[in-house]
Amino acid sequence: MEIRAYLDLMHTVEKLKCALRHSWTSDGRRESVAEHTWRLALMAYFVKDEFPEADADKVILMCLCHDLGEVFIGDIPAFEKTEADSAAEDAAVNAWLARLPAPYNAELSALFAEMAAQETLEAKIYKALDKLEALIQHNEADIATWLPLEYELNFTYGSEETAFCSYMERLRAEINRDCAEKIRAAEEAGKQTK
Repeated sequence: MEIRAYLDLMHTVEKLKCALRHSWTSDGRRESVAEHTWRLALMAYFVKDEFPEADADKVILMCLCHDLGEVFIGDIPAFEKTEADSAAEDAAVNAWLARLPAPYNAELSALFAEMAAQETLEAKIYKALDKLEALIQHNEADIATWLPLEYELNFTYGSEETAFCSYMERLRAEINRDCAEKIRAAEEAGKQTK
């Protein structure tokens, strides 16, 4: 890739460091999209032994790229995101991908199409982990940062995406146990819940 185009690309994706998510970190600050993406990629790496038939490098690339649309539209929490928001994000990503030099434009366009279709094992792994990373982060944050709707949502979020295999279902069940324990501990401590 030509150096100026490379630097321009890096300046564009830097915005993911600045884009804040709905989630909070364990030290009490808002999480950036880049931080979510970083841990999601590590999650994919550390489950590769569970899915030896999957292309682990492709899963990791999906994790790294999946939120690039948030460079253009910012993060919209899943419980607020509309079909119009998703369409606007898709259009922004597609326009950006079309401007990338070859072979990156074709490779990443195909990757985004595969992620959207949710038919391959790789796409299913990335999507399940994406949902689970958000739940893990909620469990790590102070319960005071939770919205009232999250007390129920945290137990159902990602259930559809993890249903494709027993490993992901077991992982989600353990995350749910952590969530239940967090709520119980907060109630015992007299913290405000709901």
